[in-house]
Amino acid sequence: MTSPARDRTYKIAAIPADGIGPEVIGAGLEVLHALQQRSDGLRFEITQFDWGSDYYRKHGKMMPEDGLAQLRKHDAIYFGAVGTPDIADHITLWGLRLPICQGFDQYANVRPTRILPGIPTPLRDRGVGDLDWVIVRENSEGEYSGHGGRAHRGLPEEVATEVAIFTRVGVTRIMRFAFRIAQSRPRKLLTVVTKSNAQRFGLVLWDEIAAEVSTEFPDVKWDKVLVDAMTVRMTLHPESLDTIVATNLHADILSDLAGALAGSLGVAPTANIDPERRFPSMFEPIHGSAFDITGKGIANPIASFWTACQMLDHLGEPEASARLMKAIETVCSAGSSTPDVGGTATTREVTDAVIKAIFGSNT
Repeated sequence: MTSPARDRTYKIAAIPADGIGPEVIGAGLEVLHALQQRSDGLRFEITQFDWGSDYYRKHGKMMPEDGLAQLRKHDAIYFGAVGTPDIADHITLWGLRLPICQGFDQYANVRPTRILPGIPTPLRDRGVGDLDWVIVRENSEGEYSGHGGRAHRGLPEEVATEVAIFTRVGVTRIMRFAFRIAQSRPRKLLTVVTKSNAQRFGLVLWDEIAAEVSTEFPDVKWDKVLVDAMTVRMTLHPESLDTIVATNLHADILSDLAGALAGSLGVAPTANIDPERRFPSMFEPIHGSAFDITGKGIANPIASFWTACQMLDHLGEPEASARLMKAIETVCSAGSSTPDVGGTATTREVTDAVIKAIFGSNT
């Protein structure tokens, strides 16, 4: 007896939000539609949400009170960017992106980085294959826990505190997740980034838990490096790294450096994952709202496409993900690229080229 076919209809919540977000998410939705046409049985039900800075100007908040309840009905969230010059960054970030990440316990932020064919890197004598990393960022606590406050505002003795929270549960689960990622990759190599020489409580705990969890993965080789030394190693010896795990703040900074070393933040993707799949995970390009190029039609959509690959993998659609990644590499290799990576193509032209490559693929 033949088992019934798996339902391959996915409910996607699209939140384009601010700056170039609507441009690159719009391009990404076109690409998803092309994949739907190219793949038998694959279907996307897209619901767009107008949350972000424009919503804040009208309603005094970045999303409605029941925003998480609305999102929870979906299989994944496709997010653009948040931030605008006329609203303080802590309002936009803590009003939209972080409440989603924390509300859905998306504690694993995963940022793959590699040099794509046709994308120039600032690294001397390096090219495709010389930099191939996955950066795992603890995404729920650490330096972005939101604990702290200000007292005596405006007075000479004003005090502001920002408390970094590290829990055994939080560190253990992200460390175990990172070891699993490393174990799944050919090199089975993990680098744990820390600053325990100066931060002697939270990050000493981080180090201790790394050593404890490592015993569960005897086939994974791992080492530890201080975050300042890590910037040097990433730049001078990129081939020495594979999977990297770091705290919320450290990985946030290092992943932007990684994107720049690979050629541009315009090609850098990220996923905010709930590994236990209790809630929808969220997928977003790294580049931010980029208001300096908003509306000019030159935003690089590659990051949003690569982010869609991560989303497809998470949804259990590796063939569609591989087809899209192949199309990205084909287009980049052919030199169709936007100005941020030295090209002259528009967002529209790159999107059209990727869609054409999807339909031209035999895989």
